[in-house]
Amino acid sequence: MTARPVKLHLVPSAPVPEPSSDRAPDSEVTEVRGDQPVRSSETSALDALGDESLVPLVAQGHMGATELLYRRHAAFAFNLGVRIAGSATDVEDVVHDAFLRAFESIGSLRNPKAFRSWLGSIVVHATRSRLRRGKLLRLFGLGRGGDVVDIDCIASDQASPRARAELAQVYALLQTLPADDRIAWTLRFVEGHDLKAAAELAGCSLATIKRRIRRAQRYLKNHFVAAHDGADGADKELEP
Repeated sequence: MTARPVKLHLVPSAPVPEPSSDRAPDSEVTEVRGDQPVRSSETSALDALGDESLVPLVAQGHMGATELLYRRHAAFAFNLGVRIAGSATDVEDVVHDAFLRAFESIGSLRNPKAFRSWLGSIVVHATRSRLRRGKLLRLFGLGRGGDVVDIDCIASDQASPRARAELAQVYALLQTLPADDRIAWTLRFVEGHDLKAAAELAGCSLATIKRRIRRAQRYLKNHFVAAHDGADGADKELEP
């Protein structure tokens, strides 16, 4: 029996709730964040800056720029982690650690405009480590069973019950794949990145990302269905 392709009804990227801040009364014109006061006029000026201008300020220890860069990219980082992991379990910690690593080494970023994709690669690496660590712990009976797929974090509100069930099955299959293959397929067919961008995020060559996607795609086809609209042409796309 031939199953029909699965449509990935994904939830749109939603803003991550911003950390609350204690604002001064309306008559005041400053906010205190950490040990550095940030004037409201300065905050407005920062909001108008692009990443290429904020990154050097963060490298200099500017607290306002650091907070703004976090708020600007937190939702992206969180959603990326959730869609790779299949649930929100531990993803907040993964994203928190990824931002810390990014801010600690931000001076090494050669192209400040590329902060978002650079951060994404750190999130991917951190999520990969979490997946591998979880599998190793389960192998030795030290961790919990396989993470339960949290469809509410992945599927859109418009997804039908059948689509949600199919999506859950796809993610259940993805959990059985090696972390690298799972990440490669997710970056390509869930996040929608082209092959070059997926390779950069995964920290591997174009040939390697193609190989990983091909393995994952064939596994999914053998165990379920072509799991993405247009995925029937994926093998052709991956040809050199």
